[in-house]
Amino acid sequence: MTEFIHEFPIRIYYEDTDAGGIVYYANHLKFAERARTEFLRSLGFENSTFIRENGMFIVVRSLCADYIKPARLDDLVMVKTSVKSLSGASFDLSQIITKGEDVLFKMSVTLVTMNEAGSPVRLPAIIKEEFSKRFI
Repeated sequence: MTEFIHEFPIRIYYEDTDAGGIVYYANHLKFAERARTEFLRSLGFENSTFIRENGMFIVVRSLCADYIKPARLDDLVMVKTSVKSLSGASFDLSQIITKGEDVLFKMSVTLVTMNEAGSPVRLPAIIKEEFSKRFI
């Protein structure tokens, strides 16, 4: 797949940090979630519409996170999201949080489509088509 990168800026607020002014580790996952939502929205897949029209959800199946350097209060960071692979019911993304040229956090995440009963279902053709336009 070719490298298409969606970028989503986030300002670090007091509520994001611990007492030392460093981003609390779990907030990196929240930042990545927001960026994934905006990434999918940029491709035309708004969560509420997708659920209503398809009766399925896009959920995290697994992830691997690497905390490299701290983000701090008032930093402006960028969450960069790219598709790494696509299969029948899932797709893999890479997400990186940077500050300028510095990489602060890296994560690989596998997302799967599930029906309302919680069972995995094949990715809709529209997602495969949209991804193939940009990534293959």
